[in-house]
Amino acid sequence: MQSSPYSVMPARTLRAVVVLALTAAVPTAQADTASPPAAPATTVAAKPYMGWTSWTMQSSKYPGLNPKGDYSYLSEANVGKQTDAMAAKLKKYGYEYVNIDAGWWMDWSWKPRFDEYGRQQADPERFPSGMKAVADRIHSKGLKAGIYLPVGLEKGAYGDGRNPIWNAEGCTTGDIVHDDLRTTNGWDSAYKIDFSNPCAQKYIDSQARMFADWGYDFLKLDGVGPGSFKNGDNYNNVADVAAWQQAIKTAGRPIHLELSWSLDYGHVADWKKYSNGWRIDTDVECYCNTLVTWENSVDDRWDDAPAWTAHAGPGGWNDLDSLNVGNGEMDGLTKAERQSYATLWAIAKSPLFTGDDLTRLDSYGLKLLTDREVIAINQSGAPPAEPVTASDPQQVWAAKNPNGTYTVALFNLSDAPAAVTAHWSTLGFQGRASVRDVWNKENLGGHTDKITQALPAHGSRLFTVTPRGTDLAWTGYEAEAGGNTLSGNASVADCSACSGGRKVGNLYTGGKVTVNDVVVAEAGTYLIKVGYVSGDSRSILVSANAGAAASHKFASTGDWSTVNSVHVPVRLKAGANTITFDSGTGYAPDIDRIDVPKSS
Repeated sequence: MQSSPYSVMPARTLRAVVVLALTAAVPTAQADTASPPAAPATTVAAKPYMGWTSWTMQSSKYPGLNPKGDYSYLSEANVGKQTDAMAAKLKKYGYEYVNIDAGWWMDWSWKPRFDEYGRQQADPERFPSGMKAVADRIHSKGLKAGIYLPVGLEKGAYGDGRNPIWNAEGCTTGDIVHDDLRTTNGWDSAYKIDFSNPCAQKYIDSQARMFADWGYDFLKLDGVGPGSFKNGDNYNNVADVAAWQQAIKTAGRPIHLELSWSLDYGHVADWKKYSNGWRIDTDVECYCNTLVTWENSVDDRWDDAPAWTAHAGPGGWNDLDSLNVGNGEMDGLTKAERQSYATLWAIAKSPLFTGDDLTRLDSYGLKLLTDREVIAINQSGAPPAEPVTASDPQQVWAAKNPNGTYTVALFNLSDAPAAVTAHWSTLGFQGRASVRDVWNKENLGGHTDKITQALPAHGSRLFTVTPRGTDLAWTGYEAEAGGNTLSGNASVADCSACSGGRKVGNLYTGGKVTVNDVVVAEAGTYLIKVGYVSGDSRSILVSANAGAAASHKFASTGDWSTVNSVHVPVRLKAGANTITFDSGTGYAPDIDRIDVPKSS
């Protein structure tokens, strides 16, 4: 167990990240004025944001980082050091946000401070110059300033319920929460706000206005639910997020609203409507004597990111959490792991914000964080990459770019070296393609139908692939077709998102579906495209012609009404074949259809 900023929690559930980014501008109004400053014209979250966060080092047990106790790294002096280092080393590559995380209003023993209106106030020991001065210093370097809040009305801000709300005559803290003082957020550290009372919106307005007047460009709103490992009405903070969006409109500064942590996929429409980004997973930090470890929890993202891919784009991005690849010793990762970490974040179009100590980046870490070609992939505005193969230890992810090229990443997630192959058929074409190795800055020339690389444990390659061949022709087969064979519990079910409006489900403990009369002209190994539905990550056994079955893991599609597809290899004979999807002894995804290329 670890000490959270708000309670005692398991290390990996410690924090959820919710970020509200406010665009940098010099504030023109103070908190006691009646009219907000004029908002400068800007586009919020047109691209994934880039920057630095204080939380990673705050949360680590790495020697020397937190000498005054847990989370004590956060101080005005340390923020200043990171600001200077970012300006000197990373600013010219697009990094701009300096984000102050949890604890800026807490003393070293984590006792909070609030003003007379129930709003967080800087701890005078951590931030002796005050938060406005800190933002001004960040701006003086041509950077943007970020700040943090937990969702809800913090218990310490409630007082006796008689604290007035700023700029809201007659409103008190007792008016804005439920009479039973029910709690909310990932740590139950706050009272749930009752937005049926207009005073509640006034309170959120007052917080947003305070940050705008201080000059902050980024706000991280944490512990948001559904998510943050909490469910139920008390932890549904959609109304809070909507209120923040409304408050941002009148605060006087454009604000990017980022939500966290491990947000509920079932509310993705709300997160997209009211915010500009959302954490899809638990904290990446390990809360140990390094900043992260591969197993806790960098490697989780390969399983958890695919379901969210379709929802990212200009205006709102999937947040994979901080990218801590800048210092091998402190990060706790091998070079291969650091490159794979950076590769996934880049192709997934996650915000690129690091929690490393920017004053001590090693040469390899600086190379990873400042590779202009990789950054350009992340910042292009094009859709994120997604897996085109099953979520097995060896994976291929890809995205088609507007110019017709493909971004293709190979990953070996196993603990031993292995070869990984990207087949052009999984991209939809066959024949020749030109290949560029992005990290190594090497043009590899033409490759026919595929490229294979030997990768170290947890290793990766990143390519730009330019097709020179022809589009691939496919033959589709519906899983629910009458000529197929269903066994065990397998049954046909309606599915509005599925091809043909139906699918085969109930594939568990022996349930299987065999697709009959799959005809190909010549024998060979075919990478068939499998359309499937699965609310969680599940494995399935795939075989052809009653031969040996191979187990493949399919990533979650997010819910049981969304269809994704991946490619799996099967060995087919010339003429008619059968392809079987078998749940074995476990639970398998539902199968929508398969598409078989007309040549192997």
